[in-house]
Amino acid sequence: MITAAGLPAGMDRAAVWSVPMRTRFRGIDVRDGVLVRGPAGWGEFSPFWDYGVAESRRWWAAAAEAALTGWPPPLRTSVPVNVTVPAVDAGRAHAIVAASGCRTAKVKVAEPGQTPADDLARVEAVRDALGPSGAVRVDANAAWDVDTAVARLRELGRGGLEYAEQPCATLEELAALRRRVDVRVAVDEGVRRAGDPLAVDLRQAADVVVLKVQPLGGVRAALRVAEAHGLPCVVSSALESSVGIAAGVALAAALPELPFACGLGTVALLSGDVTGEPLLPVDGALPVRAVTPGRLDDVTAPADVDRRWAARLAAVLAA
Repeated sequence: MITAAGLPAGMDRAAVWSVPMRTRFRGIDVRDGVLVRGPAGWGEFSPFWDYGVAESRRWWAAAAEAALTGWPPPLRTSVPVNVTVPAVDAGRAHAIVAASGCRTAKVKVAEPGQTPADDLARVEAVRDALGPSGAVRVDANAAWDVDTAVARLRELGRGGLEYAEQPCATLEELAALRRRVDVRVAVDEGVRRAGDPLAVDLRQAADVVVLKVQPLGGVRAALRVAEAHGLPCVVSSALESSVGIAAGVALAAALPELPFACGLGTVALLSGDVTGEPLLPVDGALPVRAVTPGRLDDVTAPADVDRRWAARLAAVLAA
């Protein structure tokens, strides 16, 4: 159990939460993390379990910013969002999009164990659900080499793609891909998992930068990344609860320009939430507002998970 005594000065409460995913996503079936409270409100610390202590420190910086400092003033009162479509069958993909109210969809592709035909069927079902005015983007999570990415994007892009998110792992591969396809390339892992996200050279590798608050160290840190690269940005989630999503919305609201719908509608992928008023899209948009968790008893983590998070947070704070 994480007590106030184990938190930095100014924070007076912490709670570990755990919620099953509706569908396996990013290789996980359960999402969990830590919420912390300070004078500015609640923050979330929820790095994925494959992240080490050094990388997790950025995630903690984001939580501390939310709890202790708060966020910059917003430039807008709501932000447009896409619906995120997991690697499900075509019928379910169509239903997810049709029920979302969103005009943009991000479709997961290149899922281990699935085929190119599965991806194509899913993308075509999403296009059908959106209609001709909708926008489709795909996310391969760095799964393809350059030749595979060229072939897959040419096939998937026959009906038009807004962009492809991190289709290849390295910036060199992304630069080579951009010379061979006319689909925009968005960089996600290539920025947020870099040792210095500000210093990454994206000039040949990217048309769009994906910003995620926790992996980049907070809203202000993400704004510096956006300014450093000078490319169009899209704000996405790291599968957080509504507390973490509120930070993503704050970032999107503070960007000088917001040319793309944001990938912040992911609370729908969770089977529950830490609040009775979750940040879920209405007519394809999310309001800019803080979130106060009011249903922590409903999402209390098992004792072993609680202890694991306590140990992890202690290691990050000690680093």
